[in-house]
Amino acid sequence: MEELLTLKELLHDGKIPEALELVEELEEMSKSDKLNKIFSDGIIVLLHLIKQKAEKRSARSWETSIFNSVKQIQRTNQRPKGKGNYLTEDELLTTLEDAYESALRKAALEAFEGRYAADELGELVNQDEIIQEVMNLIV
Repeated sequence: MEELLTLKELLHDGKIPEALELVEELEEMSKSDKLNKIFSDGIIVLLHLIKQKAEKRSARSWETSIFNSVKQIQRTNQRPKGKGNYLTEDELLTTLEDAYESALRKAALEAFEGRYAADELGELVNQDEIIQEVMNLIV
């Protein structure tokens, strides 16, 4: 809120270059917030897909969680009034790749009753295929 008040003052004072600089900072802050939310929801989708692939089974709760998280990612990434997305497909892919290790560690605690370490569980699944599946669900 403080930034908006500063922006208003800059505009009233006719300091357009400073106002534009502040607008760019606000855009970056907003994109960062979107990125963090997508990262968190990405972990949830990845977690359940890792468990599905590793255990070769599924549960309705996992499928519901995947569905809800994908929907949330789509909503978070959608600009108002259908004017495109905040993150490009490449940025989305990079975010999911970054989230994968966290998801794998969490999946290791849950899959097979926690019998495998994250690196061991990672050998049972194909990271690239899982990330691509998430991309297909989102895009």
